[in-house]
Amino acid sequence: MIPAQFDYLAPTSVADALSALAEAGDDAKVMGGGQSLLPILRMRLNAPEKIIDLGRIEELRGIRDEGDHVVIGAMTTYADVLASDLVRQHAGVLTDAITEVADPQIRHRGTVGGALVHADPAGDVGAPALALDTEFVITGPGGDRTVAAADFFVDLFETAVGEGELLTSIRIPKHTGWGSRYEKFVRVAHQWSIVAVAATVRVEGGTIAEARIGLTNMGSTPLRATAVEQALVGRAATDDAVREACAAAADGTNPPSDLNGDADYRKHLATVLTRRAVLAAAGG
Repeated sequence: MIPAQFDYLAPTSVADALSALAEAGDDAKVMGGGQSLLPILRMRLNAPEKIIDLGRIEELRGIRDEGDHVVIGAMTTYADVLASDLVRQHAGVLTDAITEVADPQIRHRGTVGGALVHADPAGDVGAPALALDTEFVITGPGGDRTVAAADFFVDLFETAVGEGELLTSIRIPKHTGWGSRYEKFVRVAHQWSIVAVAATVRVEGGTIAEARIGLTNMGSTPLRATAVEQALVGRAATDDAVREACAAAADGTNPPSDLNGDADYRKHLATVLTRRAVLAAAGG
């Protein structure tokens, strides 16, 4: 199907993009890499009058070291994140997750910021962002504001990015020396997650000192498995100890029921995948 007619704008600065967005109002859609928006346009599920393409704004690209944080520009592609030794060393679970995103063509076009703002609960970057205690820098007419990951994902396909605002960068506290694992369950390769788990774990002397767990597709937003995180602290990184702690992985979740499985099936999967992810991250 051919999309409905629209005007196309390609600003070259954040200031110009915000100006275009303010002028267009509700009649505009912002495009990052286009991997989510373009299929929606082709199916005419949305018919905006203007598309504001952020692809020419160089200041929104790149990965840099800012002391205690790794900062990723919102228009940085999945492929650039995968190629980054900085991300792999200090935020390994994000690298693990992006390895599971679609195929090389998508990873070279899709952007991390675009996926986060799209906020599909089955997407693969939201749970790692939660597990890494990421901060999101949102820019609007009044300047920048920073939102914690716990407050960024509001509801299904809805984030803290408001009207007239743009996500401009992602700030990740360094998790240097932490182990990581992203366990994703799908029926066929390159599919959206049926369930997935992002785990990053710090082990000292064979004992889990800290753990962060993010859940994919277990509710209308990515979720933190805080009960599991708390239960893991102080436990030996052994199969029996981790299995017991991970029994609460699905507590407080509200997964969907669809053709890929009902809610109870997903809750079972979450428990199994969390145990696997934690053991792998802990080196067990």
